[in-house]
Amino acid sequence: MVRAVGIDPGTKTFELCGIEDGEVFHEKILQTADLAEEPHLLIEAIEKVMPLDLIVAPSGYGVEVTRLDEIPEEKLKEWYLTYILLLKEKDLDKALSGEETGIMVYSTMVQNALEMKRREWPICYIPGVINLSTVPEWRKINNLDMGTVDKLCSSLLGIHDQAVRKDISYDRTSFLLIEMGFGYNSTLAVENGKIVDGLGGTTGGIGFLSAGKLDLELVQLVGGWDKSDVFKGGASTITGKDDPKAMIGDETNEVAWNAMMEGIEKSAASLLTSVSDPEEILLSGRLNRMKEVREELEYRLGEFGPIRTLGSLSGAEKIKEAAQGSAIAAEGLAGGDFSQLVEHIELIEAEGTALDHLYHPKGLSVKEELEKKVSFRP
Repeated sequence: MVRAVGIDPGTKTFELCGIEDGEVFHEKILQTADLAEEPHLLIEAIEKVMPLDLIVAPSGYGVEVTRLDEIPEEKLKEWYLTYILLLKEKDLDKALSGEETGIMVYSTMVQNALEMKRREWPICYIPGVINLSTVPEWRKINNLDMGTVDKLCSSLLGIHDQAVRKDISYDRTSFLLIEMGFGYNSTLAVENGKIVDGLGGTTGGIGFLSAGKLDLELVQLVGGWDKSDVFKGGASTITGKDDPKAMIGDETNEVAWNAMMEGIEKSAASLLTSVSDPEEILLSGRLNRMKEVREELEYRLGEFGPIRTLGSLSGAEKIKEAAQGSAIAAEGLAGGDFSQLVEHIELIEAEGTALDHLYHPKGLSVKEELEKKVSFRP
């Protein structure tokens, strides 16, 4: 019997999912804003369900499957900032002075990694989409985010959900996954039960918080960018609203609404080059719980295939899809009921970090600078 927990570190909430014997036995939702002020709340929430065989901890942009006990404590903070969060310590310190929840949670994640290390918990960090060998190398060039770990985890749930619902093997599943979170949107392509492509939150259209992809001419013109800028420029900035529901039915927000929705439509259309005939389009994430969002996507994406809301694991009642997928990964890696699914998507075969596919000279120089400070395998 395997008991495992997965953690989804969302912009709005941190969500914990525990799986035992293939079913959800524990759900816990923590407000990200609360964790930014009181990081110990996450440790206390996990402690209540110990002992566990494995915990998939917040893994940010993703690394090859890596156990926490492989990282020396004295190097852990810098290692975590560099390879999990793609963040320099000086940039974190600068961003924290602004007291934005989106960036403050990065500090929470670092503090919790250090505390988990001290407690010698069975912690594992897992890949993002860009680390997977099932994604061709040419699709990775000069990318960092093709779908962060939470998006990969939602795809895991999608493969399981479609296979069970249609009574088919994993290698017959095929879909596009549209995830709309509070901060970012993403679109992932799955063919033959393997993730083959993805557009992460800053490479597709605008999200509710994030500006999405940016014209490189604008990047050059501005010159100086901070990590906190990743959480700006989206629909919230355009409308001046901090609640996505406030956009619904308000003509003054039409521009932001159309930009966000058309961005999803374009992302989905572009990934049809990677999976030409998806069985269906699966919807997940906080914003896709809104009736008006689902109806708009059904209208815009209906020609690409049947539209469905992503299902849930047995026993799951309130936690998001990414948390369930994270628990699937944890339980499968620990040798439980989902080990065949984890094996099928080639999670163990994933390699390296999100920094490994940079070719632009300036990108390469930053990579070299970061690796001099702390190597991926200390």
